[in-house]
Amino acid sequence: MNILERFAIPPHDDPMLYASLVAIALVSIAVVVGITYFKKWGYLWNEWLTTVDHKRIGIMYIISALLMLFRGGADGVMMRLQTSVPDNSFLDAQHYNEIFTTHGVVMIFFMAMAFIIGLMNYVIPLQIGARDVAFPRLNALSFWLYFAGAMLFNISFVVGGSPDAGWTNYYPLAGPEFSEHVGVNYYNWALQISGIGTLMTGINFVVTIIKMRAPGMKLMKMPMFTWSALITNIIIVFAFPVLTIALLMGTLDRQFFTNFFTTSDGGMDMMWANLFWIWGHPEVYILILPAFGIYSQIISTFSQRNLYGYKSMVASMVIISLLSFVVWVHHFFTMGQGALTNSIFSITTMAIAVPTGIKIFNWLLTMWKGKIRFTTPMLYSIAFIPLFTIGGVTGVMLSIASADYQYHNTMFLVAHFHNVIIPGVVFAMIAGLIYYWPKMFGFLLNERIGKWAFWNIVIGFCLSFFPMYITGLDGQARRMYTYSEASGFGPLNLLSFGGVALLTLGFILLVFNIYYSFRHAPRNVGDDPWNARSLEWATHNPVPEYNFAVTPTVDSEEAFWDYKKNGYQLFKEPISDIHMPNNSGWSIILAGFFFIFGFFFVFHVWAGAIVGAIGILGCLLYRTFEKDDGHHIHKEEIIETEKKFGGDKK
Repeated sequence: MNILERFAIPPHDDPMLYASLVAIALVSIAVVVGITYFKKWGYLWNEWLTTVDHKRIGIMYIISALLMLFRGGADGVMMRLQTSVPDNSFLDAQHYNEIFTTHGVVMIFFMAMAFIIGLMNYVIPLQIGARDVAFPRLNALSFWLYFAGAMLFNISFVVGGSPDAGWTNYYPLAGPEFSEHVGVNYYNWALQISGIGTLMTGINFVVTIIKMRAPGMKLMKMPMFTWSALITNIIIVFAFPVLTIALLMGTLDRQFFTNFFTTSDGGMDMMWANLFWIWGHPEVYILILPAFGIYSQIISTFSQRNLYGYKSMVASMVIISLLSFVVWVHHFFTMGQGALTNSIFSITTMAIAVPTGIKIFNWLLTMWKGKIRFTTPMLYSIAFIPLFTIGGVTGVMLSIASADYQYHNTMFLVAHFHNVIIPGVVFAMIAGLIYYWPKMFGFLLNERIGKWAFWNIVIGFCLSFFPMYITGLDGQARRMYTYSEASGFGPLNLLSFGGVALLTLGFILLVFNIYYSFRHAPRNVGDDPWNARSLEWATHNPVPEYNFAVTPTVDSEEAFWDYKKNGYQLFKEPISDIHMPNNSGWSIILAGFFFIFGFFFVFHVWAGAIVGAIGILGCLLYRTFEKDDGHHIHKEEIIETEKKFGGDKK
């Protein structure tokens, strides 16, 4: 294959790809022209692109995640449209393979992970009374590496071809003999680059939570979202190196003809499956555990009660994190590893339902006899409980190895996975976004429009995925791009597509709510519009650069609540100068060189890859010898800012 063929734009003849290419070009030109016309390049560079402020980095993660939600959602809509009627020709087999591959990768790696990390970035330092994260420059680099990986992956479908071996990238299907074009190369390099950023995030937040808590905040006084973030980031530190090494081995197989995962010359394709799921199942809990923390904050706030069973909630999360590393084999019960192995992993899979069930009961008991306020975030939290329970019960069904021979590789499994991830992660993301919106931007989102979106999303979700349980039990295989009318799957698949249409409408309403509220919502909502209970609400809306004018002192498990209701003194020290880190363009430049390195490595263009590698090395050397002592915000400026906010030592 010559260089022009490898850089084919688009990689195969499809009108939708040409339309996408034109749309990308037009939108890019419009963005550049708009920024230039309004003279915002300096503002963007100084305030956002070079920022090391955890709050702005969190917002950039969330904006990126929302963009990826619609990018991956468009793939999902096209898949359901293709399977809505028998013998449909909307997509051909190759295009369908690429779409369901990119749908899974975008939604897991670049949407859900980004949203969770974005909320952690914004909220965790505030919840523990810190000025910033432990390593602000590293935090910025983590975001830009994620963004570089996301962009590298997303250009694949118009330059060279998207990966087509499924989001799990199983070998030998992902090997050079069955995936000849560069799509899987994109997969390997995009996930390696973004995964390095995620690993850095894990290290950063473990150190931040362990070392930077406010005076008096012992571990058992931390809010539940902080606990969930600590456990999640410990999982990241242990799990992500496995994925990184697996991707490196896959890269060597594809681009340097080694034989780690080949079916000959000593290779073993099942080694990829083991390595992938040793990372992959803890990854599910990397997504779910922060969502549990978000629900805990919201349910406690809107039940107007402290969280029931705090210690058991913490213990259950620790147990879940440990068990998450000993269930990976249930992903290939049907691949012939033997009855004893299947039985052991069947038992561990069932066992993980116990600590999860404890959390469900704790949330219900928190609401019991509480004075529940049915706000939009609370509605998502309440809907999550029965829907996630259904997903958990079907998971127990799948954990029975003998029964899994019937369920495996059918639409039943697809329904189960989405029944866990959408209520367990997506609902939490939306609820957390609405809940923390006034903390980020200083105004509330419209409740009426929010509830319209809620009902469309919940009803659309049920109609989209519940029919798949039935068609799966009737034998409809997943990953099949078409089926015959004689199979009888048509009516339920058409109903499923109707549910996807409602889901899409719900997300459109969510975006409209942001636009409408930005235009019309009042800005005088106060610093604590929800009457919340944890420390992030003890500062202003939106939050100033320094977070707290005075570092809070924590004397109880719910310090802010006791500060409001019981007269506890939260801010004991006088205002003084505050030291803060300087902004830096180093992170975005280094991530840009990673992008260059990855892009040219995908296509075996070694000159370009060498330029990227030299750039990476040069940035690291520059940072090694750079002297940056940060800056001070002086006492007088802080007092003036506090007066403007109307605050008292916050």
